[in-house]
Amino acid sequence: MAAPTPGAGVSLKPEYFPEALDCRAEGIWFEVHPENYMVEGGPRLAWLQAVAEQHPLSLHGVALSLASPAPPDAAHLARWRALVERLNPFLVSEHLAWSRHQGHYYPDLLPVPRTTAALQAVVDNVNRVQDVLGRRLAVENPSHYLALAEHRHGEPEFLDSLCRRTGCGLLLDLNNLYISAHNLGFDARACLAGFPFDAVMEIHLAGHTVDPGEGEGEDEGALLIDSHDAPVAEPVWSLYRAVIERAGPRPTLIERDGNLPAFDVLLAERQRAQQLLSREGTGHVRSDPG
Repeated sequence: MAAPTPGAGVSLKPEYFPEALDCRAEGIWFEVHPENYMVEGGPRLAWLQAVAEQHPLSLHGVALSLASPAPPDAAHLARWRALVERLNPFLVSEHLAWSRHQGHYYPDLLPVPRTTAALQAVVDNVNRVQDVLGRRLAVENPSHYLALAEHRHGEPEFLDSLCRRTGCGLLLDLNNLYISAHNLGFDARACLAGFPFDAVMEIHLAGHTVDPGEGEGEDEGALLIDSHDAPVAEPVWSLYRAVIERAGPRPTLIERDGNLPAFDVLLAERQRAQQLLSREGTGHVRSDPG
């Protein structure tokens, strides 16, 4: 499947397979977690292959553990490559996080201190992944829930160094940025001012929730959780408009993993992103945003 012009896509869940297959919305594409499809056959993989024959597809990994000091699990990475060869996605991505240590797996995307040693470990792992997949990887900025005293680099600087040293791209998750700014008390727009936009291959938009044990609402300083189970919040839409006005259109995903709405409801939210992308016109569009 050829890479699409920058349009808006949605997370593809099995509940949406029949409607996704028939969808003809302008610029539509779909994203899945490859870990759910690393099998040799079966109905779910068959449905995904059928969708991939009709629409551009992106694979968004959650288990490569790029920020671990150890290299990615070789067997897991081989299954990744097999799925890439089977589906030919237009983009592959992973998180700047870790989830594996000394043979133990943790069901979360855990934070990493932005130290020089951590940067070298991520560089090494991204290079390994790109070598095996034969693809440029987009690395996603994480959500932050607490300040780590060990940080030695700002996030934009860390990500820029990662891109320059590996040739990878970035997945800019604006909900993650908004959550992090709220939870840690920094200015999201000021952070964006130093962001390496030339490397951004994809943008994520998602909803979040308020931790019920941390106050009544966002205005009271409650902790925000990157839950992907609600519509995109208005402050995140505001950040999105600022980004595409500055950087131009990039493939944009409405990421939804819980409290799944009807497919037409999700498409209506996705259409808002599509309209903003279209409003910017084609003057900014490049075949490779990186």
